[in-house]
Amino acid sequence: MAESLLAVRGLSKHFVSGNETVPVIEKLSFTLGQGQSLALTGRSGSGKSTLLNLLCGLELADAGTIVLQGQVFETGAKIARQKAMKWSSLRRQQIGVVFQEANLMPALTLLENVQFRAQLAGRSTASSQDWLTRLDIGALAQRYPDQVSGGQRQRAALAMVFAMEPALILADEPTGSLDRHTADEVTQVLFDLQARYGCGLILATHDAELAAGCQQHLDLGHLSSL
Repeated sequence: MAESLLAVRGLSKHFVSGNETVPVIEKLSFTLGQGQSLALTGRSGSGKSTLLNLLCGLELADAGTIVLQGQVFETGAKIARQKAMKWSSLRRQQIGVVFQEANLMPALTLLENVQFRAQLAGRSTASSQDWLTRLDIGALAQRYPDQVSGGQRQRAALAMVFAMEPALILADEPTGSLDRHTADEVTQVLFDLQARYGCGLILATHDAELAAGCQQHLDLGHLSSL
């Protein structure tokens, strides 16, 4: 059995709309082992993006516990303030986030983007060019984000994530803006590198083919839990 990387217990989150309290995630529990992958599926509004935000500390849960690499994050305003710096450190060093639209800095070349992300994580920048090469965009290293295609930008975003050597990757519809052929290529690279380097992967997607590549599945539309 894979050693536990992430454990979620009784996680709940609601939003307030007018006078109405809208539950988004209720008493959700699951675990993810090191090197394992999990697909989050469900209709729009079922809480996929919210869950990813909770798992990297960008949003705070109303109840429940998150244990990531042995660090325990409980709920409550006082606890949240105490844990804010730890979440920030984890996002810089251990949690790589991939968005639907590649979050590259437009004033930096692709190579500089990768180097900058590695530096933030406290990693060496020596392999930055190698990561772009592994993702088949090494020849574009000196180009700026607006000088390459959407698929190439997304590959650069993946290079940034892997250059930080994360323990966990959170991907929110990472191929949603790509055509089918490019999406398939980017997906294959993501799964290949994730398996090779043994990091965990949680992937939110509407794409059944993309979800099928993950080892575990969690349908938030049906409030399932693992």
